[in-house]
Amino acid sequence: MNISYRHDAILTPEAYADVLNRTSLGARRPVGDPNAVALMLQHADILITAWDAEKLVGVARSFTDRAFVTYLADLAVDEAYQKQGIGKQLIAETAKQCLPTCRIVLFAAPDAETYYGRVGLYPMTTGWGLAAGTLPKGTA
Repeated sequence: MNISYRHDAILTPEAYADVLNRTSLGARRPVGDPNAVALMLQHADILITAWDAEKLVGVARSFTDRAFVTYLADLAVDEAYQKQGIGKQLIAETAKQCLPTCRIVLFAAPDAETYYGRVGLYPMTTGWGLAAGTLPKGTA
C-alpha cells in the first residue's frame, strides 16, 4: 500500500464527514450537519489528507499561528488503515507546515490516549475549557 499525503486537497463536507465516520471521531463531531462541517473545513489553517490512490483514508485538521502553537483539532485515520503509521505521518506533515518553534497540542479521545504517548507526544496536566453555548461567569 502506498499512502500519499496532501496539504492542498479541497474536501467537501460530505467527504470529510465520511472519513470521520470511518473512525471513532464520527461520534464526537457534528457530521450530520453539513453546514457545521463546512465551517470546520473553511476555517482550518492546515488540512493534511492521506490517500490510498483515490480513497481518502485520513485527515489532520488544525488551527495555528505557525510560530508558537498549533491546535490539532481532528486526527482521524480510517479504522481499516490504522496501525500503519498514517496518523504519525499526518502529525509530522502538520508539524512541517510550521516553524520549528511551534508546538502541537490536542485533546485526546479517551480510547486514543495511549496512542499519542507512543508516537512521541507528552501529556499536559493543565487545561481548561468553556462548554459550547456558555460564556465565562460574570459576563453577558
